[in-house]
Amino acid sequence: MSDRLAVLPQYLLPKQALTILAGKLASAEAGSLTTRVIRWFVGRYGVNMAEAANPDIASYPSFNEFFTRPLKAGARPLAEADFLCPVDGAISQFGAIERDQIFQAKGHSYSTTALVGGDRQLAEQFENGSFATLYLSPRDYHRIHMPCAGRLTRMIYVPGALFSVNPTTARGVPGLFARNERVVCVFESAFGPFVLVLVGATIVGSMATVWHGVVNPPRPGVVREWRYDDSTSVDLKKGDEMGRFLLGSTVVMLFPKDTLAFNPAWAPAGAIRMGEAMGRVAAGN
Repeated sequence: MSDRLAVLPQYLLPKQALTILAGKLASAEAGSLTTRVIRWFVGRYGVNMAEAANPDIASYPSFNEFFTRPLKAGARPLAEADFLCPVDGAISQFGAIERDQIFQAKGHSYSTTALVGGDRQLAEQFENGSFATLYLSPRDYHRIHMPCAGRLTRMIYVPGALFSVNPTTARGVPGLFARNERVVCVFESAFGPFVLVLVGATIVGSMATVWHGVVNPPRPGVVREWRYDDSTSVDLKKGDEMGRFLLGSTVVMLFPKDTLAFNPAWAPAGAIRMGEAMGRVAAGN
């Protein structure tokens, strides 16, 4: 079956209604029923509870509390690198931005302008730069960390669809990551600006940041923006937590031209862990 045919049912499903329902169920505190669901999920997806700060499945009052669980101290040591991998998961794609085009999958690309919600001036800063698209599966640790130290300047909520973001859907839905609901976080760093985009998906109940809390819901259907200056500064160190998904999804990062030289060990579909070396400062920066 072709990828286009495989994703056809997603066009027909009431994705937003399913996502709202999933969010309500995941936040419900249903006692032994919640524990049974978590236990099933751990077995079904092979979640490693030994590395969780709290490995006791029965102690989590809701599925969301379990899903966004912190890890034990030292579970993700930080590499000696200029840029760190911000999440656990798998590499969907990474590499050079061709003018303003980001490679999604064979036959599919999308523009940086579309990804950041239509702000051409913001997108132009990443022309011929670098990108990385990282997929978080259900079994993964779902907190997102800083690839390098940065100061937050803007956060943009962009409404959109709620397609799945698994590899099959990435191959079958054109412009997937610029179509789905997303939260665009813009930072300034010692190496220049960079963008970290949290992309929503079917049954991803919400996305949250450490400075704002839950960004969605509400889902007003329009672009919303927050700006941060010296009076409301948010400064985060390399490796600090910056956000989390309530149910899994994808992170897309953008860096300017001649900023990032990727780790030569990286390859599409390769497994990654938060804190590993993502790359170094490009020669000449």
